[in-house]
Amino acid sequence: MSDQELDAFFSSSRVTGREEKVTLTTESYRGFLYDRDDPVLAQWRGMDYEEFSRRKREPDFVQDLLASWKQLYDQPFVGVTAAGEVRDVHRLQPVEDPDPAPAQAALAFTALLSRQQLQDLLHPLDAPQWRAWSNPEFVIHQVGLRLEELDRKANDAALEMVRASLSPEGYERIREAMALNGFLGELVELPELMNERSYWISLYGTPSPEGAWGWQLFGHHVAVNFVSVAGRHVIAPVFLGAEPALSDGARPPLFEARERMALELASSFSSEQAARAIVFDSVLDPSMPAGRLHPADERHVGGAFRDNREVPYEGICATALSAPQWNLLRAVAEDFLLLLADNQRELTMQVIDAFREETWVSWYGATDGSEPFYLRIQSPVLLAELDHHAGVWLSNKLPARFHVHTTLRLPNGNDYGRAYLAQLKGKQD
Repeated sequence: MSDQELDAFFSSSRVTGREEKVTLTTESYRGFLYDRDDPVLAQWRGMDYEEFSRRKREPDFVQDLLASWKQLYDQPFVGVTAAGEVRDVHRLQPVEDPDPAPAQAALAFTALLSRQQLQDLLHPLDAPQWRAWSNPEFVIHQVGLRLEELDRKANDAALEMVRASLSPEGYERIREAMALNGFLGELVELPELMNERSYWISLYGTPSPEGAWGWQLFGHHVAVNFVSVAGRHVIAPVFLGAEPALSDGARPPLFEARERMALELASSFSSEQAARAIVFDSVLDPSMPAGRLHPADERHVGGAFRDNREVPYEGICATALSAPQWNLLRAVAEDFLLLLADNQRELTMQVIDAFREETWVSWYGATDGSEPFYLRIQSPVLLAELDHHAGVWLSNKLPARFHVHTTLRLPNGNDYGRAYLAQLKGKQD
């Protein structure tokens, strides 16, 4: 299959195994910018996001992709599992004196909206729209309100709800990912399609500190699902990415610290550990089984519409790691959970620690930083991934460190706080 037989943004190169190593170039992402008059970019100029999205959905390849996603979306929610069976591993522990700030900020946001806007924003807590999020720049599902269509006061109030719900560092990371989307829009001169406010936001349930409610923010390279259940916060699924994630100082690097810790861990493996942890020698290893590489997701398994995926453990179990190696692995996992407020993150890390003996780490590619890589940390209560991707708006046909996708899931049914919500409902019935 040639590149032209797919969509220009999803070339076959990214899903074709190759014997040669995929080595990282020292060239800046700027070396992969298309000329502004290249049809890859020029064909979209002058369009708003609705026309762009309609046109992007037209090709047969994209229609097939959307049909497969719709089939997944229409399935009843089960949760990510390792072997097809949901384990009872999530225990709701109500928080004493829960922080009232997130609910207060949500109510302040809704107070600024018209009746029609509220109708578009608000959903029941069990609404299927939770699972409609996606990360492409073209719109698949319109859920809630689009930030760029709000007036500045309402937009600021929406972001204040997000800020009040997250840790300061987590909010900064979300806003930087949104800013990088705007930076990409400037680079390719398509700010109408990609900007800091080209995101959808929606609200579920009735905000209250002790009750159950949540919000969702999603768009290109940012998807965050926040749920509060009896004061306990769940932020999952999360999808964060950037192209370019490394921008030569133009913007702060988004995942540099996480990548540095991951490489430190991988490079510390003994030969025996490496033989178990390194599942594939390259991110395009030709020995990968059919279907392992996806034209949109590439290697990551926890992206949009993958709520019920069966993901077998692979790599090396944490029981085979030394104490310093476990501490590195734990630090990487904690960085995936950075969005949670400090006290909430501490509670979640206690759960992570409790499943240390069932935690696995897998690696694709070289461990010395000379190649793009894929990392997965997986346990009964966590699935976290970092994957280097080929270009979409940049012209690199092979994965590079300046296009990164990361995903976070809570396996065994606690994405969207579902396991906690079921326990809360059981106590109320």
